[in-house]
Amino acid sequence: MPYVPPRSVVHGVRQKLSEACNRGIEQCRRGDWDQGLESLRRIAETGDRTALPGLFYSYLGYGIARCQKREEEGLKLCQHAIKVEFYQPENYVNLARTQLLGNHRRAAAQAIRQGLKVDPNHEELLVLQRELGLRRTPILRFLSRSNPINRFLGGLLHKIGV
Repeated sequence: MPYVPPRSVVHGVRQKLSEACNRGIEQCRRGDWDQGLESLRRIAETGDRTALPGLFYSYLGYGIARCQKREEEGLKLCQHAIKVEFYQPENYVNLARTQLLGNHRRAAAQAIRQGLKVDPNHEELLVLQRELGLRRTPILRFLSRSNPINRFLGGLLHKIGV
């Protein structure tokens, strides 16, 4: 029969793993990509990835694409992050950034829209949306953007600042 460690040992290992993961993510958020990626890489090599949050995969994916120019691998990790935690808007930010590295503007815009469905007021997503120059959806969605009614209502709402 294989050795099964006591629960307290397993819990202690997972807690240390979680703390290291949070440190690595924070380093990436601060812009220290070399240190952050190294921390996340060490965690990825430990083997037990069941307790890792989606943000781990998201930052690892964006970092790999950004720093090591491995965009396909980074994209897959970012997509996995959304499968793990679809409710985390920061995962959509990193997915959109990774897609922009590969000049996939349409896919990046889609990721931003999905992220804004999760959190319509997420600042980084709104900034990315403005940087991409994405338009709002037409006022009356069942009419085309160029329909005179939509153009009039859009202009009116723009003038009053909504």
